[in-house]
Amino acid sequence: MNKVLITLLLLTTSLTVFAAEGFSSLEEQMTGKEFAAAGLEKLSPQELVALNSWIRQHSLATLATTAPMHAAEEAPAKEKKKKDDGDRSTVTSKMVGTFSGWDGQTLFKLENGQIWAQKGKKKFHSEEIDNPVVTVEPSLFGGWRLQVEGVDKKCKVVRIQ
Repeated sequence: MNKVLITLLLLTTSLTVFAAEGFSSLEEQMTGKEFAAAGLEKLSPQELVALNSWIRQHSLATLATTAPMHAAEEAPAKEKKKKDDGDRSTVTSKMVGTFSGWDGQTLFKLENGQIWAQKGKKKFHSEEIDNPVVTVEPSLFGGWRLQVEGVDKKCKVVRIQ
């Protein structure tokens, strides 16, 4: 009985932490049947937390290879900026690959080497545009909005690289 309570407490705590960071854990993303079919119910609560943590830390590489955008060419060093450099200047660059909208988990890779992730779960679909010009502008309260040239919608984003 104590083991079950500890397990629930650990899962609840880990889910709260991940939810606060905008990360959906395996338990949230998979159905119970999928979770069991993958053998994940055999993991201890600590192993499950460690696995979710690893996925969260490495998800950029996974999403970048499955997203419609392809690996960006190396940008000149003078164009690259650190993620947390505090610069609030508008960014204009071309997107690498084909744009067809956003789905709640979209990554936007730019030719200048920056990668922006969609913030929020809103969805928008458009006709495909190859390597469109995008503008990322600062918004109120420290946020950012990305707009694709020729598209009248804006997407809330956060810079991840």
